[in-house]
Amino acid sequence: MNSQLYKNSLLKDIIPFWERHSLDKDHGGYFTCLDREGKVYDTDKFIWLQGRQAWMFSFLYNKVEQKQSWLEIAKSGVDFLKNKAMDSNGNFYFSTTREGRPLVQPYNIFSDCFAAMAFGQYAKASGDGEIRELARKTYFNILQKSNNPKGKYEKSTGERPLKSFSLPMILSNLVLELEEVLTSEEVESTIDKSIDEVMNVFLQRDKALVLENLNPDGSFNNSFEGRLINPGHGIEAMWFMVDIATRRNDKKLIDEATGVVLSILENSWDWEFGGIFYFLDIKGNPPQQLEWDQKLWWVHLETLVALAKAYQYTGRKDVWDWYEKVHDYAWKHFADPINGEWLGYLNRRGEVNLNLKGGKWKGCFHVPRAMFQCWKSFEAIEAKR
Repeated sequence: MNSQLYKNSLLKDIIPFWERHSLDKDHGGYFTCLDREGKVYDTDKFIWLQGRQAWMFSFLYNKVEQKQSWLEIAKSGVDFLKNKAMDSNGNFYFSTTREGRPLVQPYNIFSDCFAAMAFGQYAKASGDGEIRELARKTYFNILQKSNNPKGKYEKSTGERPLKSFSLPMILSNLVLELEEVLTSEEVESTIDKSIDEVMNVFLQRDKALVLENLNPDGSFNNSFEGRLINPGHGIEAMWFMVDIATRRNDKKLIDEATGVVLSILENSWDWEFGGIFYFLDIKGNPPQQLEWDQKLWWVHLETLVALAKAYQYTGRKDVWDWYEKVHDYAWKHFADPINGEWLGYLNRRGEVNLNLKGGKWKGCFHVPRAMFQCWKSFEAIEAKR
């Protein structure tokens, strides 16, 4: 049974791996740079990954079981974020030393987004009013910065202003995470804006593909950045849309999002070696990213979530066929039954490129979140049967 596979993997493999290897018991927060066996190979702390892991353990406490140890692990990350990761204006650094001395300035709004998510879930788990207020404050700080996320750290000259897909995509998920700290008007208006941006602006309806960057007026920009497709991003955004559609009982949006997932897969699947390409150019030109043809863990996991949810609500055979294809590739190439957790980076042929379990970009987030989401989708599918 698929639900059992994902549940067991989450609770007996993935989470125990992070519990065993990632906790910094001396300075709080988490080590994310873990080798194949789980040994720490670098102690710097990347703030968006601190937020993601604090969110994950709070989420497990809220959704799976109220285990005191999970709440304590979450608190360790939340305390580190609150006490060491913020500048005096409430912006979050990109990285710090192990002890929490700032290394890289707050140029990246994603640190703020995942801190807000962590605060929201932890406030719900702990009932901590101060953290609840911090979640709310951080959310409004993100909205304030949304037109110029990097602020004074923006390196472009402004000659070619582009708006990025990342923010509307992440807000469509973040706002549901913070539902309990925001008013219903705030939640609904952000959802409306997110649906509009994702489905009517960044989604190119003629091709059913999602662009990463557009001109400020929403028109196409014929440059490397303007032609860029990130298949994993587009697919992840579609399962956020399915969650919103379910909440609003909007069958049309579920069907549209499902169609986009399948279109992205048709265009980004490597028909020679299997797996999903990391980056593509919408016109078929060479992308500027040299790693464009690598196969990454998170892209395949987000796709499994999207397909499981799409199948749960549509029951379509073509969705199931794709699910099986992606499932077979992902479990065969990324899962590491010997050492636990999943590998992250493969070359085009599916061979291990970096044998790490965590680093600057991979932490305790995509794997456990996907295991949880797939477990719950398959539980619902099996219950229907």
